[in-house]
Amino acid sequence: MKPRHDRPVALITGAGRRVGATIARTLHGAGYDLALHYRHSADAACALSSELEQQRPESTLLLQAELAELPRLPRLIEQLLAHYGRLDALVNNASAFYSTPLGTATPMQWDELFASNAQAPFFLCQAAIPALRETRGGIVNLLDIYAERPLAGHTLYCMAKAALSAMTRSLALELGPDIRVNGIAPGAVLWPSDGKTDDDQQALLARTPLQRAGSPEDVAGGVLWLLRDASFVTGQIIRIDGGRTLTV
Repeated sequence: MKPRHDRPVALITGAGRRVGATIARTLHGAGYDLALHYRHSADAACALSSELEQQRPESTLLLQAELAELPRLPRLIEQLLAHYGRLDALVNNASAFYSTPLGTATPMQWDELFASNAQAPFFLCQAAIPALRETRGGIVNLLDIYAERPLAGHTLYCMAKAALSAMTRSLALELGPDIRVNGIAPGAVLWPSDGKTDDDQQALLARTPLQRAGSPEDVAGGVLWLLRDASFVTGQIIRIDGGRTLTV
């Protein structure tokens, strides 16, 4: 393993696009060097890496992996440590999301949704524990308000996120005082391409106290706060939802 790198290092899964890319830009801007994991989004991940390298050379490492392949997860940590010599933060962002109406759900869908939303985060955390203990680092898991308030037609996804929520609290109990573990549960931030109609979106936002959608930057700011500033916070799931969970 290399001598320990001077700057803090974060590993972000699903970093190539959408919220993951915004988290990467936010942490990078705050002084973190990054290991950017991606699965299929090679072009987007390479473009993001090039963008960040122009701002600070030798500050990113690209890691491709299918997270459902469990033997690959310890290898990701090994590659990161061989490159940087340290790990300060793990952000479990990668997630599969789609509907599984009752009567049509399949074992394959069960495996895929649990693999990305619960299984991979657990085994990646497990592989990262020794390195995070050395730096007294932190873990942030990206959850969903649907782990607490289920979405009709998405039972398997909601179950998987609920498992990740329980994992977040349990790991915080087991890994303290050396490692802090928290979660973020966003509300309406980025609409999925096959999600609600415009009328349904507007109706949902009208029931939200702040009456607007959030942004990826809102989520990324929460991740940075939990990793860098919230030194006495662990086992918490922060709702970044504009107050949506306050309403029926």
